[in-house]
Amino acid sequence: MNLGVSVAGLSLRHPVMNASGILGSSPEHIDMLVSYNVSAVVTKTMTLQPREGYETPIIIELPNGGVLNAVGLANPGVEAVKSLVSRARALNTPLIASIGGRSEDEFVNAAIAVDEAGVDAVELNLSCPHTKGYGIEIGVDPHNVYSVTKSVASITTKPVLAKLGLSDSIVKSCEKALSAGAKALTLINTVKAMFIDVYTAKPVLSNVLGGLSGPPIHPVAVRVVYEVYRELKPEIIGCGGVSKWSDAAELVLAGARAIQVGTALMKGGDVVTRILKGLEEWLEIMGFKEIGEAIGLAQV
Repeated sequence: MNLGVSVAGLSLRHPVMNASGILGSSPEHIDMLVSYNVSAVVTKTMTLQPREGYETPIIIELPNGGVLNAVGLANPGVEAVKSLVSRARALNTPLIASIGGRSEDEFVNAAIAVDEAGVDAVELNLSCPHTKGYGIEIGVDPHNVYSVTKSVASITTKPVLAKLGLSDSIVKSCEKALSAGAKALTLINTVKAMFIDVYTAKPVLSNVLGGLSGPPIHPVAVRVVYEVYRELKPEIIGCGGVSKWSDAAELVLAGARAIQVGTALMKGGDVVTRILKGLEEWLEIMGFKEIGEAIGLAQV
């Protein structure tokens, strides 16, 4: 079976990459992710200056199989991307730099830095749900999405991906990102949530609110990908609660060309190989020669 895909102009040997936020901030992380068999590495979201993030506790596993985190966009800053590019090139693996900012200017300057570092694509984090001034506070407004995407796309020759999160305006925001020059969309990010300890009667995370990831958000991600593909037919990287091959297959059938895996990688890198094996067997059962034949097939 042919699992090769092309998304945002990047030719990938298969559709599975890591999601931003899971490793991706040091050369050693690049080594680890490549050993996990991802087809491309997505960095942690990098900001212009290093960020320490929030005080612990910043991550908790939930009884429903989900994970709640409020890391606070902790990262070493865009200057660290140079070393990540060098390591990815040595391993012959495409590197997608996720960048974040509190303003259009910060996004532009971060994009300039990672472009000069030689990344293969730039993913705009317009959807982090738990860091004040970043992410979803920008991405929830379609006009902001257009402005940021347009400005970044105008200063880089690299493909621009817009990572958008759950909101009532998600389809409109996607439309604005595409019209501003985004070559593909990453859908979705974590979903704003919280967890209260019933014995201390207090929220567990230091930031109180965090981003919910893992299996509980998967049906939401499938719905968003389905609706956006139905309306706009863009190139989509599906993300949200993928832990097995059938999760990936659902997103492909909804309209995704590629897949990002996040929370599941926390429990071991063999998840990517298992997903790929399952997809190959599924394609054979379905009578497909390549995964592209399944993209958007569930649309009615």
